[in-house]
Amino acid sequence: MTTRGTRSEKVKRIFQQFDGNRDGGLNRDEMAALVVAVNPRVKFSEEQIHAILDEVFRTYGEFIDGEKGLTYDGLLRTYDDGAGDVDRDFDALELELNDDNKGSSIEAEASSSIVDEKAIESQKKQRTADWAVSPNHGIVFDDTWKIVDDLEILVKRLKAKQAKDGKYKADNFDAFSDAGWSRELGPSSEISDKRVFWEESGNDYALFVKELGVLRSRADGARSREEAFDGHMAIGRVLYDHQLFKEALVSFKRACELQPVDVRPHFRAGNCLYVLGKYKEAKEEFLLALEAAEAGGNQWGYLLPQIYVNLGIALEGEGMVLSACEYYREAAILCPTHFRALKLLGSALFGVGEYEAAVKALEEAIFMKPDFADAHCDLASALHAMGENEKAIEVFQRAIDLKPGHVDALYNLGGLYMDLGRFQRASEMYTRVLAVWPNHWRAQLNKAVSLLGAGETEEAKKALKEALKLTNRVELHDAISHLKQIQKKKAKGNGGANGEGVFVIVEPSKFKTSNDKTTLRQDLAKALQIRAFQRITRLSRCDVELLKKEMSENDVPVSYSGGGDPEKSLRKPNLEEVLRRLLNFLKPETFQGAVKAINERILSVFDDTAPGRVDLGMFYAILAPICSGNPEKRKRVAFDALLWRPVSESGSQINKADAITYIKLLRAIYIPSHGVSEMLELHGEADSSTVSFKEFLVMFDDPDWGFGIMSTLMKLESGDRNRHGDFVCSVCRYLIIGSRFKEIKSHFSLCNECYSEGKVPPAFKQDEYIFKEYGSEAEAMKDKCTCLPLQSHNDRCSRFSFSPLSPVPLFK
Repeated sequence: MTTRGTRSEKVKRIFQQFDGNRDGGLNRDEMAALVVAVNPRVKFSEEQIHAILDEVFRTYGEFIDGEKGLTYDGLLRTYDDGAGDVDRDFDALELELNDDNKGSSIEAEASSSIVDEKAIESQKKQRTADWAVSPNHGIVFDDTWKIVDDLEILVKRLKAKQAKDGKYKADNFDAFSDAGWSRELGPSSEISDKRVFWEESGNDYALFVKELGVLRSRADGARSREEAFDGHMAIGRVLYDHQLFKEALVSFKRACELQPVDVRPHFRAGNCLYVLGKYKEAKEEFLLALEAAEAGGNQWGYLLPQIYVNLGIALEGEGMVLSACEYYREAAILCPTHFRALKLLGSALFGVGEYEAAVKALEEAIFMKPDFADAHCDLASALHAMGENEKAIEVFQRAIDLKPGHVDALYNLGGLYMDLGRFQRASEMYTRVLAVWPNHWRAQLNKAVSLLGAGETEEAKKALKEALKLTNRVELHDAISHLKQIQKKKAKGNGGANGEGVFVIVEPSKFKTSNDKTTLRQDLAKALQIRAFQRITRLSRCDVELLKKEMSENDVPVSYSGGGDPEKSLRKPNLEEVLRRLLNFLKPETFQGAVKAINERILSVFDDTAPGRVDLGMFYAILAPICSGNPEKRKRVAFDALLWRPVSESGSQINKADAITYIKLLRAIYIPSHGVSEMLELHGEADSSTVSFKEFLVMFDDPDWGFGIMSTLMKLESGDRNRHGDFVCSVCRYLIIGSRFKEIKSHFSLCNECYSEGKVPPAFKQDEYIFKEYGSEAEAMKDKCTCLPLQSHNDRCSRFSFSPLSPVPLFK
């Protein structure tokens, strides 16, 4: 195997060969001679030589010794940076090592050509030669080498021109979490840490594409289909390595046409499509690669883990995290040392709320690769979600030590400190995030909130204004209004330390309602939780009719549960596909959040009865009450979903036992105070009778044993965006949005949240509090007008105190 010492000796011999004047440097003429000599198959034009030399002398300016030119250390650095292949150049020049160094190469000379290939592969810094000579990805035909050499010259010329015009940009992405591409299994899927942005609109790029077309024509004009395939694959690889992804995709697509059953072009095309943000198309190419690999037997076994990993990443790009978990698991099974697959599996499990499994996978990845900063970051996030906050802080800090500008670790650590009430430390973390990513508006907003919690109101106001410059979201306007209210409250000496007014919590029995239209405090608390779930999942934007469409248009095979009952069930990854159709209007990251919430709240309960599988009819029935549509239609679809299940043999009625199970499951999921244990309680003996839709409605609407909370939920859905002018909650000081609860004796007002939590201002101490609910200010004004009875002049006067000058009434 080639050692560093051997390489440096070879570079020294090359340097000595071309340092004609022996001044310790290679001037432009000597460097030009070296470039020509090590590329004997290439006919350079004078312009090409000048471009190459300009690039070398500009890039390695620190190694240029005045008029002498590039020093030996500079030449060694060019090889270390992958600008050339030491072994290839050394052989092309037909040089030999000095006698005193021959001993170190005896073992290498005695070894086989296979060992020589491994030695070349071990030089990770090399670019083209590393993959080009590998047994699985390598160049086969000599004419392909000529095309590759010419293409390298074209790319260097383009780079030189764009650098000269200031168009070529290479930004360091080390501070951000990498995309997770499978690097350790070969350079084929490697995306450089230095992201390159090419300017594609200029004449220089158009000329490059035109000349590239000539090289593609040369590949197409090869003597055989295999040689043409070899040429297009090599062109694609070179372009991909230089991050010319659009052009690389064209070559890989052409290679797919030439050999449709070959795994490699589909795999490469998938990589390009992913980088270009075309996740669905990338997934399709990876699936084609997977199909070809599985059909090809052991021939493509070495590539299967990479295909699984990159397919999982493409699915995550679409928001399909449950499906991605399956492929990461497959990769980890095929290659147990694949630490990146384990990291990605852990991150995906964290993304769907399965924290214990995530911690296990991430700890395994870190065991294999202790300096894996991203794995530490996600492990800390999972630990925080499990409540192990002190351990999470240590792991976050480890991630930051490994990568000081790790945005995710800094941001999430800030959130952890916020949760712990350590606001000053939180603001420091967000400040560090903004130092790396100045346009991170969420960090700017959270910094403002943490400063407010720390009592630094003026600094919080500045941070909020900065956040408002970055995004014009309505939440920021509300936050600024809230801050103004807090300042007014503090000016009167009655404000809380963390931006919330002082309050006392009153026991539920002391909260009374003035009429039947006012929502009970306990009911509102439950409905608010369901409404929050609706918002996270966006199911309130999913028409309940879509559930009926899914049932009528998609066949689901009948399987048998552990109890022997037939059911239409799906595995979680397949269920995720159903959810994607129902929520097709969501962006991938929003859909991922929806799946996480559904997995944590609904599927976790299903797991208690059938781990890993979901009874689809029961699942549809659970979703129906919180989808959009009038309440009657939602209840009808829930009944139809239960009727759709194979256990319901009757055409218009369902088993009463299934209806009871459904109601209990519905309450266990949406009213968790009762817990899943209620599922085990059956009131009365097992009933084999059936119920009609009318009887089902009675069970559903029962306020004690059914889902009577739905009427309160409907009220929230219709009015939780209503604003009440300038009215603010007397406790939290936020503008009231939704319903306003007015205490009829003391006349203070509460928002939905504070009313549901039983918070009242301490200045109003009463034995009981009677509230009236206003859905809008129009209702309040109407109520105010109707509450004023017609009165005589004397009646109106008697409501006021008289001054000494007021006339004395004639009648007493």
